[in-house]
Amino acid sequence: MNLVLLGPPGAGKGTQAKRLQDLRSLVQLSTGDMLRAAVAAGTELGRQAGELMEQGQLVPDALVIGLIAESMDEGKGGAGFILDGFPRTIGQAEALNTLLQSRGEKVDRVVVIEVDDDALVARITGRFTCATCGEGYHELFKLPKVEGVCDVCGGTKFSRRADDTEEVVRERLKAYHAQTEPLIGYYKAQDKVSAVDGMADIETVQKEIDQALDGA
Repeated sequence: MNLVLLGPPGAGKGTQAKRLQDLRSLVQLSTGDMLRAAVAAGTELGRQAGELMEQGQLVPDALVIGLIAESMDEGKGGAGFILDGFPRTIGQAEALNTLLQSRGEKVDRVVVIEVDDDALVARITGRFTCATCGEGYHELFKLPKVEGVCDVCGGTKFSRRADDTEEVVRERLKAYHAQTEPLIGYYKAQDKVSAVDGMADIETVQKEIDQALDGA
């Protein structure tokens, strides 16, 4: 099964994708992770992507499709793929279809995680990670048990993503509503969409996604 997870930034797509990867043997393809890796590697494309991401803008389709194709080749052997963060536009969805068709595959199901914009701003701007082990925390929902000390590794240095500011998040949400939301109608016309309430707790969202996939 090839699954597309749709929803605004911060809706919890990454969290749910990791769970599905473990339980259903699906290979998670997070375009955000791919792009951040390219930025960290310091390639020319990585530098270009980094500048766009910091401004809350979208990275060119050709770059992302190339990264996805390479990752699919590396991830052969799983029960399918989870696309997290792509497609974001109708044009990208069509490019993805072309890529999958060339491999004799297709998108089987699209799960939309629905979350309120203001709740998303609070979610994203409050998150931070341990600079040593990468464990995630949040100012409102998950603080370290001991202030300033990572629960997992005991590290005392924490970091935030440069694009996790309210201004950038609002810009990303505007881009999502204008460019990505139309995908819901695009995939509904193909009878592939299931919507879940992303405002619920993680376990409830997980159950709703399982029901959607089991009924696909």
